[in-house]
Amino acid sequence: MTIRPATFQDIPELKKLLDNSVRGLSRDYYTTSQIDSALKYIFGIDTQLIDDGSYYVVELDGTIAGCGGWSRRKTLYGGDQHKELHDTLLDPTREPARIRAFFVHPDYARRGIGRKIIELCENEAKKHGFSSLALGATLPGVPLYKAMGFKEMEQIVEPLLDGEKLELVGMIKNI
Repeated sequence: MTIRPATFQDIPELKKLLDNSVRGLSRDYYTTSQIDSALKYIFGIDTQLIDDGSYYVVELDGTIAGCGGWSRRKTLYGGDQHKELHDTLLDPTREPARIRAFFVHPDYARRGIGRKIIELCENEAKKHGFSSLALGATLPGVPLYKAMGFKEMEQIVEPLLDGEKLELVGMIKNI
């Protein structure tokens, strides 16, 4: 298992991974319509994370099997198509860093990929002065985040542009 920072050249493969992950791991939690809508309006690559050097890929057998990152910016979740163009910086003395855009290919699920990336993100956030982490978890992600010490803070119902709604869980952890 190799972990490295994501690059802009990874984006085509990351988009395929994201689609496979959401369709494969979310089908027991969301309807097909919700998944299709979320892929269109929320889930996507946040290129700011790549530009900031805080987005990582895990390679297994020469394949990108998972990805995820952390951010020192305000956006809690969503790809480029879902967020404000100007994503302001957080104050590490009073605001939690963000855990962002975690996706694992279903063929590689439950092999510790998400856990490895979260551990790396926690360490990096600490190095940048943060003492807590926040995230907007999809329903299939909640068990992993709970196992990693995150606590549920709020239920989020994200309205999507086509009328669908997506349930998420706001979570936080002190590091």
